Amino acid sequence: MGEECFATQLIDGDGAFNVEGLERFIRAVHLADCGLSYAVVSIMGPQSSGKSTLLNHLFKTNFRELDAFKGRSQTTKGIWIAKGIGIEPCTIVMDLEGTDSRERGEDDTTFEKQISLFALAISDIVMINMWCHDIGREQAANRPLLKTVFQVMMRLFSPRKTTLLFVIRDKTKTPMKYLEPVLREDIQKIWSSISKPEAHKETALSEFFNVEVTALPSYEEKEEQFKEQVAQLRQRFFNSIAPRGLAGDRRGVIPGSAFSFSAQQIWAVIRENKDLDLPAHKVMVATVRCEEIANEKLGRLASDENWLELKTAVQSGRVAGFGRKLSSILDFYLSEYDMEAAYFDEGVRTAKREQLESGALNYVHSTFTAMLGHLRSKALEKFKNDLEQSLKSGKAFAAAVRDCTRASLLEFDRGLEDVTVEQADWDASKVRDKLRRDIDSHAASVRTAKLAKLKASSESKLTEALAGPVESLLEAAGDDTWASIRNLYRRETEKAVSDFTSSLSGFELDQATHDTMIQNLEEFARGVIEKKARDEAGKVLIHMKDRFSTVFNHDKDSIPRVWTGKEDIRAITKEARSAALKLLAVFAAIRLDDKPDKIENALSSSLLEQGPVSQSRSIEASTDLLASSTWEEIPPRNTLITPVQCKSIWRQFKSETEYTITQAISAQEAHRRSSNWLPPPWAIVAIAILGFNEFMMLLRNPVYILGLFLLFIVSYAVVLQFNILEEFRRGMLSGLLALSARFLPTVMNILRKLADEGHKYYQPPQPPRPAPSIDAPSFRSRSQGQPPLSSNPAPDSHSSSSSPASPTLNSS
Repeated sequence: MGEECFATQLIDGDGAFNVEGLERFIRAVHLADCGLSYAVVSIMGPQSSGKSTLLNHLFKTNFRELDAFKGRSQTTKGIWIAKGIGIEPCTIVMDLEGTDSRERGEDDTTFEKQISLFALAISDIVMINMWCHDIGREQAANRPLLKTVFQVMMRLFSPRKTTLLFVIRDKTKTPMKYLEPVLREDIQKIWSSISKPEAHKETALSEFFNVEVTALPSYEEKEEQFKEQVAQLRQRFFNSIAPRGLAGDRRGVIPGSAFSFSAQQIWAVIRENKDLDLPAHKVMVATVRCEEIANEKLGRLASDENWLELKTAVQSGRVAGFGRKLSSILDFYLSEYDMEAAYFDEGVRTAKREQLESGALNYVHSTFTAMLGHLRSKALEKFKNDLEQSLKSGKAFAAAVRDCTRASLLEFDRGLEDVTVEQADWDASKVRDKLRRDIDSHAASVRTAKLAKLKASSESKLTEALAGPVESLLEAAGDDTWASIRNLYRRETEKAVSDFTSSLSGFELDQATHDTMIQNLEEFARGVIEKKARDEAGKVLIHMKDRFSTVFNHDKDSIPRVWTGKEDIRAITKEARSAALKLLAVFAAIRLDDKPDKIENALSSSLLEQGPVSQSRSIEASTDLLASSTWEEIPPRNTLITPVQCKSIWRQFKSETEYTITQAISAQEAHRRSSNWLPPPWAIVAIAILGFNEFMMLLRNPVYILGLFLLFIVSYAVVLQFNILEEFRRGMLSGLLALSARFLPTVMNILRKLADEGHKYYQPPQPPRPAPSIDAPSFRSRSQGQPPLSSNPAPDSHSSSSSPASPTLNSS
């Protein structure tokens, strides 16, 4: 199938522009793909001068031709357009309506001028078809045509360099060397005769036109010769836009992709009867088309699969080679723009390219920012991990932060190189600064935590070193209690501060912060002592009673006292109360500043009983000394127990310790009574004197002595058995009651035994059985009225006769 010319009417006889037809034509001939490699050829001439016939033979088009058998009339109306067949580069052929037509009339030349201006504005080669016999004639038909061409040319502010190809039809025998000079002379006269703008008064014709002349024989009379010479002329249109070609000097060419838009705008301006500013039109066309191209590329970028895949990947995390991939995508669309907009005005093309690049970069910037966010997060995470490992390895904190910060920022910078987009000069310094701030913030938080942990550890050690010893010193309160506490405070605080300072050296703190932390540690140590002192002061009454009990109930060797009646309870009580009062004085205030005070003296003179006279004399002074809520020379913050509270505590203390004193006095009285169970010495002497005769009688009769000895033994056994001495120590009455309670069951038990022994004589004789031995427990149980250990004793006459001492012992 052969190539088609796609002949289309571009502008009809009424001046209507066929936009859709032109768009179809451009798509059919692929003019948009040609760039600047195309040429536009148009033909002008009188009506019925064979213009369409010449074009059909010259470019293989199929424009409608005049049918000579139907008469000579207007064949082409408006402008028709077609593609030249078999000619390179792509050649667009325009067939214009003939001039000087009967249908238009001599007064209707406006449309002729409009289509002539349109042809000059968009054509690279304008063919002027004229008859040979009109050359040299003043009023020939070609002069109005040429005058029209030159006049409309002046309406182009910056005319193109157009080639005027004069085609002399029906060449006669006159040689061309005579015809061409005459034609050129006529052309020059016409050029000189037209009115021109001031800027072009002296401008030569050659500045605007390349004039070429050719001649063809008559088509009707010499058809074969006509076709042969047309074929030769056709060769001149091959490579017509190349240097030295027919259109080699053309200017201001519109790219093929903008041909339709440019033609529409030119015709619209011409129809409005305005002068056509070709440079401005060229810029306008370039602006519109470049913007269309840029928008089209930007739209394609938004739907590009590679871009969407990259964008999705970035949302999930860091993408290796992000910058290279994105640069490749952007470069692809920018290169396409450059290819399609290469032939438009350079200034417009560059500006629109910058807009396209800016729009594309703005479109992808959020993804780039997200990628920077991934880099920042990764660098920050690296800093956190590296810092943790460095600290675990024992590295100093400040040095670890510096090294880890340097490594983290280097990691970010390396990642930044990977995400850098060639087409953009985006500044990542803000993200880097934010990373630095995040690093500093994390380092500060870790430092705060480490310092807090270090502080807590030091405080814990201080608490352990101070709390227990202070409590022990306060419990053993004495004259040097607070001196010992101060020594302990200084010693442990200096040690803790030394260790704390050594630990802080790795943090490289500023001097003010360092001093503040040391001061806080010292204040904490002081606070531990103050808190412990306040806690113990809250239990001062318990401590006072314990101290009183210890001193009162133990001697100087810490041996418990036995109240035998020889102890001076008043002196002991005074000593114990003095010790308790000294403890109260110790607990009354915090004395870490080593300043003397008069608390103990005030308490002693006010509370310690020194006797009735002294007490009566000091009532008024006591009231004055303790009727206050502060101590002299003691600041309120160091006061643990106010004077008024001391007075109240002392009153309660005395009330709660009176029972102990009373018990001691009672014990002495009881001991004194228990020690007086023997008769008085004078009674003993009287008995010895009055009983001397009886004593001598006993010495003379040994039987009496033996009887007394046996009576003593039995009596001593009874005393031991019934614990008579211990019972009578509690008092005579209580001793008698206890002995009577024990004696009656014992007598009843002895009588029961005797009755049992009497019944044995009336029973048949029984074989002798060994008598059970009476051990100490059974004897004791019988003496207390309990049954013997043996449940079925069977004493016989032998056993009863063999133990005559049993009734006597039991009765006793």
